Amino acid sequence: MTQYEDIDHNITITDGARQYLGELVAKQDTPGMGVRMYVTQPGTKNAETCLAYCKPDEIIESDLVSDYIDFRLYVERQSVPYLDEAIVDFAKDKLGGQLTIKAPNAKMPKVDENSPLQDRINYLLMTEVNPGLAAHGGEVSLVEVTEDMIAVLRFGGGCQGCSAVDVTLKNGVETRLLEVITELKGVRDVTDHTVTENAYYQ
Repeated sequence: MTQYEDIDHNITITDGARQYLGELVAKQDTPGMGVRMYVTQPGTKNAETCLAYCKPDEIIESDLVSDYIDFRLYVERQSVPYLDEAIVDFAKDKLGGQLTIKAPNAKMPKVDENSPLQDRINYLLMTEVNPGLAAHGGEVSLVEVTEDMIAVLRFGGGCQGCSAVDVTLKNGVETRLLEVITELKGVRDVTDHTVTENAYYQ
């Protein structure tokens, strides 16, 4: 596996993927054709990592550019944090092969103590809280952070209208958020819990 880091991203393109993409580009009857990598709906649960042909007249000035032996890669600048540690690979099989993209940070970029407060809250909700709530078909999302440092949350799925949501909020979500993000003073639930059709506990 060869890793290239000659521009401001940390994306791994394996030798197999590089060769495969180069062959695809070579088959296009467009001089200067490249490949563009980006994330749609970055930072959300619906994030998708994409590779697409990039014609010379489709190049965006802010894109980060990397020249490989076989093709030129354009990376959408706003997608770079979400593509950190992404791996593009190509595995040959009897049917020809399959190109795969693994982007572990597409739904939420990595954060540290210097990241914006909302990013740190969202990262904690997505990586620690929601995986637990998913067992009950539920989820929680951040609406806003108030001036007095209260995280306003909204529950969905099996948590909306659930009779145990107060316990989940206080003993689970609030405890963990205040433990990790010390600036917060508390949490507030603004979910309309009168809607109970999907509630895990009626």
